[in-house]
Amino acid sequence: MFFLGKHITFPPVDFADEDGLLALGGDLSVDRLIYAYQHGIFPWYNEGQPILWFCPDPRMVLFPEELKVSKSMWQILRSNIFQVTFNQDFKSVIENCSTIYRPGQNGTWITDEMKEAYIELYHSNIAMSVEVWQDEELVGGLYGVWLKDKHVFCGESMFTKVSNASKFGFITLVDKLVELGVKLIDCQVYTDHLASLGAREISRDKFLNYLK
Repeated sequence: MFFLGKHITFPPVDFADEDGLLALGGDLSVDRLIYAYQHGIFPWYNEGQPILWFCPDPRMVLFPEELKVSKSMWQILRSNIFQVTFNQDFKSVIENCSTIYRPGQNGTWITDEMKEAYIELYHSNIAMSVEVWQDEELVGGLYGVWLKDKHVFCGESMFTKVSNASKFGFITLVDKLVELGVKLIDCQVYTDHLASLGAREISRDKFLNYLK
């Protein structure tokens, strides 16, 4: 296991274990987080643990042109039941992502330290948020890291308080990212929800080639 110090370096990603765990320690400074994301590495740990850094193989990704939208979802998109904004309330989005109940999950990995770090990334114009509103109430959203020079968006977390709200926001975001020239959306690890939207697993090497 590799222990990180003050210098912003990481071991080669091939040293990650079968779960994708690559290293631990270091900090969540803006410079380190940018370096990590540019090299396919992200932090993921629970309260009371040291900072854990991952680079899993395979990697769950979505190519925007492979986005799947069901007929029922198309009807919801056309109904204008929700309103979507970008970067209007990042703090509330990440706060909701950290507190929303998730079946089978004990606690949250979005610690106070993580929230502070990503809010700082947001103020540095690197992290971005999507807000989904219904009757002027925030009912869903998501946030992530936009690597503009790589044409890659790294999704971090989403939440929903109303059925289909987060999915509505995600689909709207994909359309927005296409306009911005994004070629790949990093979803990190497999979930059935992401797979239903068209995301799929590719090898770590192939994913890293998109970051070069």
